[in-house]
Amino acid sequence: MNATLDGRSELSVEFIEMDTDDFWQIIDSVHDASGGGMDRKSELLRDRLSELDPHELKDFINLFDTVNAAAYTWSLWGAAYVIHGGCSDDSFSDFRASLISHGRTTFVNALENPESLADVDLGDVDDLFYEGYQYVMMDVAEKTLAESPERAVRFPSNPAGEEWDEDSVDQWYPKLAAKFSGDQGGDEPPRPKKPCWKFW
Repeated sequence: MNATLDGRSELSVEFIEMDTDDFWQIIDSVHDASGGGMDRKSELLRDRLSELDPHELKDFINLFDTVNAAAYTWSLWGAAYVIHGGCSDDSFSDFRASLISHGRTTFVNALENPESLADVDLGDVDDLFYEGYQYVMMDVAEKTLAESPERAVRFPSNPAGEEWDEDSVDQWYPKLAAKFSGDQGGDEPPRPKKPCWKFW
């Protein structure tokens, strides 16, 4: 079948049987019930995934990986950089998972226009870079399946789209820059001369 990301953009994933609407229903319902807190959201996701049968759980993991890969873009990385005052590769991974956790509408709108995040109540900045939500599904899989499922979705080696420069990235996201100027969450170091992943 073809797994659709948002009902418009289409990703061909022949081995996935779970409907994408069902995937997002789980994500959205967990987000709504959590009150927005990422610790609580992770707990509720764990409970919800524990109710799935093994095949459904594998499909959920593959759909999560598909959506996560679709968000691996320079445009979203730039938005994360502006919001957080810097964003390493690991922090961007946390950002994508946290963005997915906010539900289908917020995620799809951000893919189409990252500046839309300036108009959404996303809670504390640290919660946008929460480390752990993306690991819940594999924790559940390790406890409920006889073996860890193979990650069947190939993750892109490089972000899609046009790369930006640290010195001018704020100009790409004026609304985000205005909203998050000076708000640097977590333990990110001050902005370097060049994006931090360039040193790796």
